Amino acid sequence: MKVLVTGGAGYIGSILVGQLLDQGIKVDVLDNFLYNQNSLSTYFGNSNFNLIVNDVRNIDFIKSIIKNYDIVIPLAAIVGAPACNLDPSAASSVNKDAILEMLKVVSSNQLIIMPTTNSAYGQGEIGNYCDESTPLKPLSLYAKDKVEIENRLMERSNSISLRLATVFGMSPRMRLDLLVNEFVLRAVKDGYIVIFEGHFKRNYIHIRDVANAFMLAIENVEKFKDEIFNIGLSDANISKIELCEKIQKFIPNFYFTESSINKDPDQRNYIVSNAKVEKLGFKAKYSLDDGIRELIMGINSLKTRNYTNTRI
Repeated sequence: MKVLVTGGAGYIGSILVGQLLDQGIKVDVLDNFLYNQNSLSTYFGNSNFNLIVNDVRNIDFIKSIIKNYDIVIPLAAIVGAPACNLDPSAASSVNKDAILEMLKVVSSNQLIIMPTTNSAYGQGEIGNYCDESTPLKPLSLYAKDKVEIENRLMERSNSISLRLATVFGMSPRMRLDLLVNEFVLRAVKDGYIVIFEGHFKRNYIHIRDVANAFMLAIENVEKFKDEIFNIGLSDANISKIELCEKIQKFIPNFYFTESSINKDPDQRNYIVSNAKVEKLGFKAKYSLDDGIRELIMGINSLKTRNYTNTRI
């Protein structure tokens, strides 16, 4: 088996690549190293690993190599609303246009496992779980592009869409602009945070459980193929206030308050059902408490906050 992971040097990819290699799978990573990261060096000595420094928007190059792979995992993306808002054209060129072009040249015999986002649920109905059949109401450019890609993806056979919850946890290509990671950063470094619309809820998932979900899909292709799955922690549909309270258990002097003046620019607010993937054997191994404990140690070891998708 040979797998192409685009954006494999990123936050999720640098974890997933290790799990693929641990299973004896041949892995090619294509990445343009936009964030000057050095997250794959531990794999360079593995004979099953190959690094391609290029850009997913170079469609002629993609056409020249794509036929070599059994599985394509397109992780390359400008991730998150703030990063996309900095340069919407560049974001859509990576998140949407490059994927649409790739879909034209991938054969029906090749499996695509695509990470999408449950942020596309937007403003869910209060008290009702969003499942894979819930109408999508994307609010951000990032979510809108992901919805379009998912729709196109599911028109082809041999495709799997994993709608990821908000990811947290440590990675070789660290990100501190994801909600749990950022809140723990503020608690560790500043001791306080001001939150907006603290009642807003969303679902969460540890980065290693994201990688585990990809691996489960690869190992059970016939059960996962041509389906969409929410990937999240079923006991972590919580509000921002509840998240702060969890962090406070680990850092008692962490102070948080809610502003009643401003609105959160990220207006998503929903709870998510992960029952569909759990019925196929997915069981998250890492709790929010596990992640918070890990992040406190990790953040204490970092000398800079410059681990985001909005600072290059």
